[in-house]
Amino acid sequence: MLFAIAFFIWGNTAFTSHTASAAPARLTYTHVCAAAPTGYARCLSLVVQLAGNTNPLSVNPLADPSGGNPPYNPANLHSAYHLPTTATGTPTVAIVDAYSDPNLAKDLATYRSKWSLPACTTASGCLRIVNQTGGTKPPAKNVGWGEEESLDVDMVSAICQNCHILVVEATSNSNANLGKAVNEAVKLGAIAVSNSYGGSEFSGESSFCSSHYQHNNVAITASTGDTGPGVQSPADCPYVTGVGGTTLNPNGTEKAWNTSSTEGAGGGCSAFIAKPSWQSASLTGCSRRAAADISADADPNTGVYVYDSYSQPGWLEFGGTSVSSPIIASVFALAGNVSSNTNPSSLPWNTYTSGCLFKVGSVSYAYQTGLGSPNGTACF
Repeated sequence: MLFAIAFFIWGNTAFTSHTASAAPARLTYTHVCAAAPTGYARCLSLVVQLAGNTNPLSVNPLADPSGGNPPYNPANLHSAYHLPTTATGTPTVAIVDAYSDPNLAKDLATYRSKWSLPACTTASGCLRIVNQTGGTKPPAKNVGWGEEESLDVDMVSAICQNCHILVVEATSNSNANLGKAVNEAVKLGAIAVSNSYGGSEFSGESSFCSSHYQHNNVAITASTGDTGPGVQSPADCPYVTGVGGTTLNPNGTEKAWNTSSTEGAGGGCSAFIAKPSWQSASLTGCSRRAAADISADADPNTGVYVYDSYSQPGWLEFGGTSVSSPIIASVFALAGNVSSNTNPSSLPWNTYTSGCLFKVGSVSYAYQTGLGSPNGTACF
């Protein structure tokens, strides 16, 4: 394949990259998880396909790990959001998903090796995979949720390269089982828990949020959705950091992710959840809970590399707010402030005027992007 040298300015960082001279057109995207009925959640990943092809597009990581074109790698994300690569100590970031991926550990090893990240294995204790009660017997296998798990652990690896990773696999994608898995993740010592799934709001949700998603001194993040404006649970829970999505261009500019009328970042005013005290109704224009709070890259057109071999070809390109939620959970881990804050979800709201967030679309707040995307870790 022929390559050309391109030059980009990313954030405040200039670098060169290799870009394919005849890259395949990435024209379609598909949800890796089916729509879910009431009481259940859907994982919020989109995988890139070629037009007319029902199989995911196999992508080939280029030799230069600092390349500037999507799919993005760890170096790109750190440059875009001005992040350190490691946290103080070895904090644990948890991933909560449904079902299991039998190839998860070995696929994570492939991803980390490709980008010269330190190994993170079950043998060393860096990677731990448990079921929703903390046991070692995995739930049933599932290809779509397996893709979600691969995306999630790869994004934690990309952002916080020395963090331990805890994967808690719920028995099913029911709200009840996923909520139990979140409680187990906190019980097992995670300081940040990412939830890359969502379902419809429901009456009585406030009690459910309190029982499963309210954890003092732990950052709980959740994706706001991939089907455009609208509110999903658990991103609307008052103590959760709802994470929206952006289009992250190679020159570092961002805008709200809206690929089409049915594909884009979620967000809006909750119908059931009261406004947390730290949210500003005058800023959000919402008398109840407003989501999103924060955002990061989610557009599949500006997607990220993921490695998944469970019924998949290996290297894939993903988008969706399933990308942005584990990114933000990992930024909380990098910042190291959650243990001293009862409600970590309040941190961005209390500090956003200090310049530690990039304003997406030059606005102070928007439902799909929240207060903006990370500019370092000071807002976390």
